[in-house]
Amino acid sequence: MADVPAGRLPKPQMRGLLISHLKRHGAIALVFSMGVTLAYKLAVADPRKRHYEEFYKNYDVKREFEAMKEAGIFNCARPSWEQAEED
Repeated sequence: MADVPAGRLPKPQMRGLLISHLKRHGAIALVFSMGVTLAYKLAVADPRKRHYEEFYKNYDVKREFEAMKEAGIFNCARPSWEQAEED
């Protein structure tokens, strides 16, 4: 029994154990979640936003509509090649 310390063992915490653990782990979870949120914003959200801005700088809605109309996607707008066949 030479390996056992000569002093008494500290008393275990019998009351408020859950509260003390929640305070500590809650603070750790808050810091971790804020770090993950910041990393997502910088790594995913901001580049995606810049990509959309760049795409819509050169996007022509009318040209896209005409291309889809010529492809025959719309039922209400006939393509020019279909109108020419009817005449």
